[in-house]
Amino acid sequence: MRKKDPIFWVATGIFLVAIVIYATTRDQRWLFLMIASYLLRPTLASLGVARQYVDERQMSIHYRSGNIAFAVMIVASVVLAVVQSSKGDHSWELFNIVIILGLASKALFNVVLVKNYREAGSRIIMAVGLLMLLFVAMENGATIGGLVESSPSLLIVGIGWLARKFPKTIGSIVFAVTAILLFVILRRGLTLGQIATALMICVPLILAGACLFAPDRSHADSRADAARPAPSPLTTHT
Repeated sequence: MRKKDPIFWVATGIFLVAIVIYATTRDQRWLFLMIASYLLRPTLASLGVARQYVDERQMSIHYRSGNIAFAVMIVASVVLAVVQSSKGDHSWELFNIVIILGLASKALFNVVLVKNYREAGSRIIMAVGLLMLLFVAMENGATIGGLVESSPSLLIVGIGWLARKFPKTIGSIVFAVTAILLFVILRRGLTLGQIATALMICVPLILAGACLFAPDRSHADSRADAARPAPSPLTTHT
């Protein structure tokens, strides 16, 4: 049975808005708004914004169904990318972008949600540097030009390693480096590939920079969990 709480009414409003706009414009793209209404509650709960409206059982169901749906989406994207590639249709690269963005998002939040923000920022920066290094190696191979082009990637890896010792200083440097990278990437053109590259590189770096300014909460949460009284056996079985 669905709860008639604020999230329910907001989701219902989004659903009705999608219907009204579609009826007015006859543009089926507006129906994608229905996805937002369906995913609103689990997304807010996962982000910790409205967990008071979701109990533990619902959280467990959302966690398991979300992982299954994510795996199905990735497998379907891989199959469709292979099919389009076998036809010689370059639209398979769109599925490639979806796969990379999905996996990168999952890896990113797996690190951030631990709430050990300084460690998360360091690991994200080094991961971005290694990812850029991989792209350079795939494009240039073991050449002198490849070694020269890989130097910024190695610099970013080094910055990530130093972030553990000088978090706020490195956080400021990361914001500056991200602005330069964003300018360099988008200067090559506002193509889908360049926008995807900017998303995969700049968004994690911005998040990493913000993490380096945030206080760690993992230890505080652990102490709070340890101080919380254990549930009564009678409560557990009822």
